[in-house]
Amino acid sequence: MFIAMNRFQVIKGKEQAFETVWKTRESYLGDLPGFIEFHLVKGPEAEDHTLYATHTVWASKAAFEAWTKSEAFRRAHSRAGNETGGSL
Repeated sequence: MFIAMNRFQVIKGKEQAFETVWKTRESYLGDLPGFIEFHLVKGPEAEDHTLYATHTVWASKAAFEAWTKSEAFRRAHSRAGNETGGSL
């Protein structure tokens, strides 16, 4: 099993927009060999941002690396960071 994680600092007041993007975007993950699950976790708040983390669970590191080199990965990330004004 392999877990890939990302952290995001989302500008205060943009949290709902950030969450909406993650909940409604087409990730293309469900069709990929080795993909198991995805999670979005809201973390602590600071004065100017809220911390979020995402993690995907994969059957193996090789399955995750294949995803990062795929056309589906490029499509899923083509608008990353453009919708919420958050810093990534």
